[in-house]
Amino acid sequence: MTHDFIAPDGHPRCQWCGGAPEFLPYHDNERGFPVDDDQRLFEKLCLESFQSGLSWRTILNKRENFRAAFHHFDFHQVARFGQDDVQRLLQDAGIIRHRGKIEATINNAQRAKEMVEQEGSLAAFFWRYEPTELAAPQTQTTSPESIALAKELKKRGWKFFGPTTAFAFMQAMGLLNDHAQECVIRKQAARAREGFVRPSDR
Repeated sequence: MTHDFIAPDGHPRCQWCGGAPEFLPYHDNERGFPVDDDQRLFEKLCLESFQSGLSWRTILNKRENFRAAFHHFDFHQVARFGQDDVQRLLQDAGIIRHRGKIEATINNAQRAKEMVEQEGSLAAFFWRYEPTELAAPQTQTTSPESIALAKELKKRGWKFFGPTTAFAFMQAMGLLNDHAQECVIRKQAARAREGFVRPSDR
């Protein structure tokens, strides 16, 4: 696989960045940089679940609508959603109107609250699954850690979150640096990960 997309600034990026103009700012500023903010982690969990069967471009273009509809993914608020909220969201053309995924998001917000009570934070739990050995960048869609993470979340009652979704979440939230070797952002993400203090080290 070649990763030869040259961005407007003349530097190479991961090849998928060439797929749509909105990919570049997301790729350069977010993807692969470590995140320990529980609300951002929960948002990404939800958006990855909504993406299941769809393209990331679809989700990225609707992200602000999702944030408005779900109180910026404050899981304490989303956990209180009831059937009236489900009906409201099913009428919201700005998001993905899929009853199963909407109900899973509310369920997962309730599970997130439980996890914070049990683990101290979502970050403390998820960063335990940081991979120790990595294949070459962008050559895999699951890993032993993503399989283990999905299995544990299922056991805890989370929904719409399998091993592939877990791996995409880990890529995005900086639990691994999956930028292509030639990608100019790879070194920036690596530096951010080097300077990142893991929850277990605090």
